[in-house]
Amino acid sequence: MPIPQLKSRTFRRVQRRTPGGKTVQHYHLRKPKQPHCGGCGAILHGIPHERPVIMRNIPKTMKRPERPYGGVLCSKCMRVAIVFKARQG
Repeated sequence: MPIPQLKSRTFRRVQRRTPGGKTVQHYHLRKPKQPHCGGCGAILHGIPHERPVIMRNIPKTMKRPERPYGGVLCSKCMRVAIVFKARQG
């Protein structure tokens, strides 16, 4: 019987086979959802979806693409936004 803390569905249950041939349950914290574009809602590529503890230790350049609106808008919406700003003057 797992400890009460592990009974919560906060933890994902993963079946693992040990070298001795037994199957045991490991408990892993679930990953957050993938980041989405603020304009169209598409999944943003080039951004890891990790827990905040891991994201804190990743360098800033690895957290989002290095372009205008990187990590906020997808490349299609970024192009539209830049054209819109240029036309406004």
